[in-house]
Amino acid sequence: MAIEQGIWKLAGTTGELPQKLRPTGLADEGLLEEQIMQDVSILNRDWMLIGRQVRTGFDKLIDLLAIDANGTVIVIELKRDKTPRDVVAQTIDYASWVVTLADYQLIEIYQAFAERYQRPHASLEEAFEAKFGIPLDSVTLNENHKLVVVATQLDASSERIINYLNAHAQLSINAMFFSAFEDQGNHYLSRAWMIDPDEPTQPAVRKTRKSPWNGEFYASFGDDRPWELARRYGFIAGGGAAWYSKTLAMLSEGDRVWVNIPKIGYVGVAEVIGERCRADQFMVETEQGPSRLQEIVTLNEYPHIHRSVAEGEEETAEYLVPVRWVASFPTPQAFSEVGLFGNQNTVCKPTTPKWEHTVTRLKQAWGIS
Repeated sequence: MAIEQGIWKLAGTTGELPQKLRPTGLADEGLLEEQIMQDVSILNRDWMLIGRQVRTGFDKLIDLLAIDANGTVIVIELKRDKTPRDVVAQTIDYASWVVTLADYQLIEIYQAFAERYQRPHASLEEAFEAKFGIPLDSVTLNENHKLVVVATQLDASSERIINYLNAHAQLSINAMFFSAFEDQGNHYLSRAWMIDPDEPTQPAVRKTRKSPWNGEFYASFGDDRPWELARRYGFIAGGGAAWYSKTLAMLSEGDRVWVNIPKIGYVGVAEVIGERCRADQFMVETEQGPSRLQEIVTLNEYPHIHRSVAEGEEETAEYLVPVRWVASFPTPQAFSEVGLFGNQNTVCKPTTPKWEHTVTRLKQAWGIS
């Protein structure tokens, strides 16, 4: 189904009609690539570019390479003068090469990219930590990869192919459509994803063998958040950007979630007792009756919950999910050993054998059935 995009200038006075901006078309998709180079948030604010015009092992050039905070590699291909079906096939062909890349090869790709395009950070380690606030060695690079076709439009056949690959072949491929507009000499871009990228269940191509999901959720609790408050009042948290808060919406009442503090270890398991909500609306029981958590904790205790959020920036707010702790431990008693599952997503549904092993070990260590 073709996606039509439009922009209207709102009327300034009563009785005045909204004005639709004039579409101008993208005469040069190379210009779009240059805009993405300057600000990758045009595609996704949670991505970081690591390569441009990257030469593959079969002497083809990938337009753009990016990674996210979980180490997932994103192949970005602009349609340019290729036919819709050709650009989809070519993107999949590139993925067959990307999946073979080791950590050191991605590091070398970024180093060449940084040197050629004068990026502010010379090494992938520095750039990754500056962008995401976590060390590169805390994630597994290229365990997953995703494919994105950037175009003004695709034909119906190509859209059917992309939908089929996502739904039935477990291949994470998406398309982003751009339109250009002009108003009084000013130029604008609008964008629309073909498939909602915020859908938590969207698959990613994985190198590792998958196992059936065991029904147990994983949660990452940031070490900059107040773990003892979370134990006392019963919540898990995420926020600061959509990437960190949106996966909390995966949790529903009755789900069981195992909580890990990165670089420290597993500190608890809980049953979800409610839906995700804004932290400034989160209610807790006190001796004086129900109160908002924000009203009873100080700025020093929990700075995230007191952070102001600008209008239209709700995705940057702190979000909480209420839980009942089945077992929880202070950080000095965290459970950690070689071979346990780890992930930078706030919440996820792991399907790796390592997750099955992790849950088994935690049940043994904590005496949980």
